[in-house]
Amino acid sequence: MYEPIRTKSVHAMAAVPDFPHRSREEELEIRLAGHLTALLTVTDELRALAPDPALDDAARRVAAQVARLRAGRAPLRAAPTPGAGTDAPARLTALHQRAHTLAGQALVVATSLADHQGAALAAERMTSHASAIGLAA
Repeated sequence: MYEPIRTKSVHAMAAVPDFPHRSREEELEIRLAGHLTALLTVTDELRALAPDPALDDAARRVAAQVARLRAGRAPLRAAPTPGAGTDAPARLTALHQRAHTLAGQALVVATSLADHQGAALAAERMTSHASAIGLAA
């Protein structure tokens, strides 16, 4: 009734590629380092607009976490943009909101990775920026 298959199937499994793949943990570490680097950039902007020893300490600790995730390589640091002039309060609020969002994203990834140091730092930064914009209860 049916003719037997005489040729190779076009749906056969592909050969295993010869290039290395990253594990889920490596991908999450890369993503966490990216979120923390972005948080560091926003923190540097905040430090330029409103110098504060607490922000200096936070920037140092975020940079240390990024270096830990990147096998000791220090993160790239962007030079902060010049002062905002008359819209400084609005810019400060926008930067705190952005930092709060980035810290939240870092917290989600650090939790998925089970990185307790990264999660604790992200949660602390999230709380700090939330209180700066009036979100803390």
